[in-house]
Amino acid sequence: MVFVTRRETFSAAHRLFNPDLTDEENEKIFGKCSNPNWHGHNYVLEVVVAGEINPETGFVIDVKELKEIINKYVISKVDHKNLNIDTDFMRGIIPSAENIAVAIWNQIKDRIPYGKLYSVKLSETENNFFEYRGE
Repeated sequence: MVFVTRRETFSAAHRLFNPDLTDEENEKIFGKCSNPNWHGHNYVLEVVVAGEINPETGFVIDVKELKEIINKYVISKVDHKNLNIDTDFMRGIIPSAENIAVAIWNQIKDRIPYGKLYSVKLSETENNFFEYRGE
């Protein structure tokens, strides 16, 4: 089994809040991340595909093709966007890093032509990393 990782970056704004709670309750749970004027991060995304090497190509998956999938279905929808408002696959979801990682998985899981999606890793800051490995 070989693991192929493609790294991409994007910048996005969001607000952590639950619309069913009051502003005070949201502030208590999410702190400054619930600022009504939003805040942003420079995210680092790593998509890992696992599989056997195809003897005809020497690849598990062509990283050019993996890059195109990630850019089409994720980066183009999140980069320099507001995740709460602008990103279709995040609507109605509290955009915590955990939820973003799961949503990205769901965006690309059925689009990987070779190998199998192994994990989606998301770094929100230099100290906070999140990884999702499927259901």
